[in-house]
Amino acid sequence: MKKALICGAGGFLGTHLARRLKKEGYWVRGVDIKKPEYSRTAADEFLLLDLRERKNCRRALRVSGGFDEVYQLAADRGGIGYMVPKECEMMENNVLINVYMVSEAAQLKKKPKYFYSSSVCVYRDMSVGSGKLGEEHAYPAYPDNEYGWEKLYSERLLQAFHRRFGLPICIARFHTTYGPESNWEGGREKAADALCRRAALARDGGFLEVWGNGKAVRVFTYVDDLISGIRALMKSDISEPTNIGSSEYVTVGKLAETVIAASEKKLKIKYVSGPVGVAARNFSNRRIYSTGWRSKFTLRKGIAIHYAWIKERVDKKYGSKKK
Repeated sequence: MKKALICGAGGFLGTHLARRLKKEGYWVRGVDIKKPEYSRTAADEFLLLDLRERKNCRRALRVSGGFDEVYQLAADRGGIGYMVPKECEMMENNVLINVYMVSEAAQLKKKPKYFYSSSVCVYRDMSVGSGKLGEEHAYPAYPDNEYGWEKLYSERLLQAFHRRFGLPICIARFHTTYGPESNWEGGREKAADALCRRAALARDGGFLEVWGNGKAVRVFTYVDDLISGIRALMKSDISEPTNIGSSEYVTVGKLAETVIAASEKKLKIKYVSGPVGVAARNFSNRRIYSTGWRSKFTLRKGIAIHYAWIKERVDKKYGSKKK
């Protein structure tokens, strides 16, 4: 039986990844500063540890026979409304976690295959209609935000330990991911989460508020597709950074329309001021496609599932207090 360690197992992606690995027959240890918020963990063992402390990283990696795979998903992160005011905290927390985790993993006698979750935030801002960028086009580097700079640094950190210590690695650059188990309120939620929550709270015939003018272009990847992409990458020999995301590019306005359709309400979109991030995204998926992976969920199909999950929680929490 293979053994896997998931750092960040109390979060959105870690919760789904633990379920997938268990289905594949792995023994799984989950580690996080918190347990999953919305469901029980599928991990065989769950340790509450703060990975900003080196001793806790060492403890997380210690297991009889050693781990075959390590998934480093632990990060201080959130949507654009969190990334801007919390940039200092994110950079400090994430650098500490990544430096300690990879340096401890590289010293193990049995070196696990080490997965790192990066982000398309490493790329520069793009104008609408720009050509596709491959992974190599992250350089010359000019990320739009400090979260992207930290991710780029951590990618290089991992590659350095790979070269010097022979640590086998995989690096994935995620597009915005959504689906059940994600943060849907509290400040860390992303666009799809926030819009589904607002639509669920809105009265039929009311408004759905959207930050900006709705013209920004994004890729929204359903969580099942992302987890399948992670597994495909880990089963490959690819050690270079790899984009993983849907091939469906839409405006934020289109996302809002898709959420409204899922809600089955007659809502009007109301554009309001707020942080919007980059103007556009357009990246090549050629490298991940070489593994045979393809996304299976359209935005319409994924949002229908996600909206229903969020609505259930909104109804349970707010009930008659909804707008």
